[in-house]
Amino acid sequence: MSVSIALTFAWLELVVGLSFLEAPLKFRAPGITRELGLGIGRLVFRALNGMELVLAVLIAVFLVADDGSSELLWPYWLLVALLDAQTMMLHGFMDKRAARIVAGETLSASNQHYVYIGLEVAKIALLVVLGSMLLGEIAG
Repeated sequence: MSVSIALTFAWLELVVGLSFLEAPLKFRAPGITRELGLGIGRLVFRALNGMELVLAVLIAVFLVADDGSSELLWPYWLLVALLDAQTMMLHGFMDKRAARIVAGETLSASNQHYVYIGLEVAKIALLVVLGSMLLGEIAG
């Protein structure tokens, strides 16, 4: 169970660190243009998404290996559903949009970014719930 706990909190740290610290702060750095910030963001979020997919698979492997309680499955499957929604629907759209802006196009505002932020907040809440439940399994 301890590996599942570590993986869950590592995932939480990645999401908080990159989505809510790195992403907005890079645009405040001296000399960073919108285009350069978006280019960096495309690379960072592609790497984050890949790591999230790996962590999701590893958590599943260790939950099965640890024969964890079936109560642990609901936050895990909701996390997977959110990650799937981001990966399959939003990442592609947002990546293409960012590429167009980096290429010099002027685009109208989009609500997709707010949807992504909402999913990130929900993912953080579910990671905290899953991590707490896993810790409870050890204590109980």
